[in-house]
Amino acid sequence: MVTVRVFQPGDEERWDRYVNAHADGTFFHLVSWKHVVETTFGHRSWYLIAEDEEARIVGVLPLFEIKSLLFGHFVVSTPFAETGGPIADSEEVTAKLLDESARIAKKTRCHYVEFRNRHGMPDLPTKDLYYNFKKEISSSDDDNLKAIPRKSRAMVRKGIKMGLTSEFGDHLLDEFYDILSKNYHRLGTPVFQKRFFANFLSCCGENARIMVVRTPEGRVASAVLTFYYKNNVIPYYAGSDFRLRHLAPNDFMYWELMRDASWKGCHCFDFGRSKKGTGSFYFKKNWGFEPEPLAYQYHLLDVGEMPDLSPANPKYQRRIEMWRRMPLQATRVAGPMLSKYLV
Repeated sequence: MVTVRVFQPGDEERWDRYVNAHADGTFFHLVSWKHVVETTFGHRSWYLIAEDEEARIVGVLPLFEIKSLLFGHFVVSTPFAETGGPIADSEEVTAKLLDESARIAKKTRCHYVEFRNRHGMPDLPTKDLYYNFKKEISSSDDDNLKAIPRKSRAMVRKGIKMGLTSEFGDHLLDEFYDILSKNYHRLGTPVFQKRFFANFLSCCGENARIMVVRTPEGRVASAVLTFYYKNNVIPYYAGSDFRLRHLAPNDFMYWELMRDASWKGCHCFDFGRSKKGTGSFYFKKNWGFEPEPLAYQYHLLDVGEMPDLSPANPKYQRRIEMWRRMPLQATRVAGPMLSKYLV
């Protein structure tokens, strides 16, 4: 008989061991993600563990409760993450985890539960907003460069010709955050507090790294915070100086990251998620990556349709334009108060 209980202190090692061994386990399922979200934003977690008669873990489901006057009250697996959802040994165990998530949502009076699955589960409403881009990489720089389509390969070479250089290290946090916050401001998106990224560096150790790209004069042209998991390199938070776009800093940045990852023994470059039809969607396609749909699914409780909290929602366009017009420093102060709910 399988029973489901809530994660308790002391479960960390067993949880991560199960995630690491499971074919569908991701970086976003790990306990470190739980710790970063809790310590940075204070959201309440409900990490569920399914165990068999011998107390062996046979399934897990990470959940967070999000409660906001602006964006509603809901449960999500997993916030700020590309993927989440249940991973289990069988469909029967998955069903038990889903039943418990629905019970928690009702108990806390949430409106719905969102599961960010890579593969869809039956009988749940599904949104096809996001696509993932992932591709195997070689241990050879020459092979990896040849695998990039001609136009994007030319941009990589342009960045090299312009004298761009890269640097890795936790000490680059301030420069990374400076360029990221400017990028978010230009896009009209509230930026996270710096502590969010500092917590990733402290909690994830060598599995989280910052890379900065500089011009020959030392100006920061682009920067990225990257995660490493199961021989995958996952560039996740990135920004660039729009004024230096003629130097091709983004193409150079991802090429340098790919080179470094292949040297570290990574076999797969996971370009992360993008919304269909956006600039980042086509940028990744132009790099030779094929989009794979992600199944964001919902258990609806007291709402009649799937929520739409995407910035692409027309009702948010006026607010986005107002945010772009605000002074940069003001957005750095006000942004973290909003972004903690933009999960």
